Amino acid sequence: MQISARGDYAVRASLSLAQAYPALMSAQAIAQDQEMPRKFLEAVLADLRRAGVVRAQRGAEGGYTLSHPPRDVTIGQILRAVDGPLAGVRGLRPEETQYTGAAENLPNLWVAVRAAVREVVDEVSLAELISGRMPAHVRKLTTRPDAWQPR
Repeated sequence: MQISARGDYAVRASLSLAQAYPALMSAQAIAQDQEMPRKFLEAVLADLRRAGVVRAQRGAEGGYTLSHPPRDVTIGQILRAVDGPLAGVRGLRPEETQYTGAAENLPNLWVAVRAAVREVVDEVSLAELISGRMPAHVRKLTTRPDAWQPR
């Protein structure tokens, strides 16, 4: 799975907002906190606002905050807000793919890949990620001997 720069920035910005929750943070403060370009961050925050993940308050004392408590916002929600569906195959959802011949069972694999990704990103909240207390099945994945090795 490839995490886009937009997805990475969205999760990092959301983590900053989660840590400050329920206080507001300016885009500039988030950009400084996460060492990211403010202009790109503002576009990401706009996507998160349109998806209902964050809310913005205008004015001198304005800024951004999460729309819901950090325990209620998953990493999957954030990634979908900025990048769309978690697993796509040539622009289709896995269950929409159809193949013939030797590849006829390939949609089953693509659906399984999506399910595996969901088991991680849809089950880890911002609060869990900040605290380092992610679900046991996610922590266990990081302890596999090859988990930290590139392939």
